[in-house]
Amino acid sequence: MAPQTESNQCEVVLVGCGAPLRGMGWYHAVQLLGNECPSAKLCYVVEPWFMGPGAAGPGGKEFAEFQEKTANDHGVEFHKTLEDLPPVPEGVKRLALISGRTADNPKFMGQAIKAGCSTIYLEKPGAPTVAELQAMKKEAAENNVAVFMGYNKNVCKFVRKAREFAANTEGSHVTFVSNNTYENNAESLGECFERNREGMLKNMAIHELALLVSFYDVSVENIESCVPDAEFSSCQTLKGPSGKDYTDFDKVKFTITTKSGKSVSVQADRCGGDTSFAKVEVDGKEVFRHSMPDEEDKANVSVLEKKYPGAMPYFFSQDPDYITVKERVAKYCATGEQPEGVATIDIAVETLRVAEHLTPQFQDQLLK
Repeated sequence: MAPQTESNQCEVVLVGCGAPLRGMGWYHAVQLLGNECPSAKLCYVVEPWFMGPGAAGPGGKEFAEFQEKTANDHGVEFHKTLEDLPPVPEGVKRLALISGRTADNPKFMGQAIKAGCSTIYLEKPGAPTVAELQAMKKEAAENNVAVFMGYNKNVCKFVRKAREFAANTEGSHVTFVSNNTYENNAESLGECFERNREGMLKNMAIHELALLVSFYDVSVENIESCVPDAEFSSCQTLKGPSGKDYTDFDKVKFTITTKSGKSVSVQADRCGGDTSFAKVEVDGKEVFRHSMPDEEDKANVSVLEKKYPGAMPYFFSQDPDYITVKERVAKYCATGEQPEGVATIDIAVETLRVAEHLTPQFQDQLLK
């Protein structure tokens, strides 16, 4: 029997745990099991891949060990499909945290609604295409289900501080910089391109596009101009582990100006390191920068590195923000309190529209 929720808690169904140390779902589970989100109780894990065809493949053994320990220590129930879940207990609210492969999300969300979930936390970008995400939005509305997105940078400290500084600085221009720690070689980037085949703008840089949609009036219709920085940006065609070719950006930088007069820049580099930041410039000169992790965060990162050796580095630098978004969504599910700053599925739809609008433009300009 799954764990019992306490008053003012919702029960959480984690859909798509992934491999320990590598899957975003696994890290969500770790935080929930550590009681980092007081409004949430992890009751069920649904993992179709590692409890199905992936059981004997890479990561399968590690998942089985995690499953056994989590079930024994916490009473969490593991299921292969959402259809296997028991009914929602009377008086309890159920939240689905969907962290599977992007292509599976539309199916999972429909199944989660049928399984009695009244709130959905959907990992970015939500779906592979705008059309699919719009259909998901419609299905959720028809069933009176609220959908919030895992765009954690919307609530994080470095974004807030940069926006506050820029708002009080005349003539300021903000650049959001996202870095990751892939090795700068064909094997590492080829694996990255294949695993994140939705592409840079729908994957790594989608957080930054969500910031632009949320805070800078960016929409497809409101873009006056979008100029990629050809000197910084790089687009390559590389072979993934399967032997198939994938074309994507390993790094990209661009500036968007809106018809309402706002201008903002984004820079994303898959091999740029483990520090992301926002900077404010006036007349091309940097006057402010706040990084993630900052000094306060670094102390937390070093603790987490010792606790989970070998895990993806970005889990640790963004650890507090993952907690914030999950707790706000869980609290909404349990009590109805609005989750301040958390992106809705409406923001997600427009963000994905912008990504689909810009990707072919940039590829055309940068592959010339």
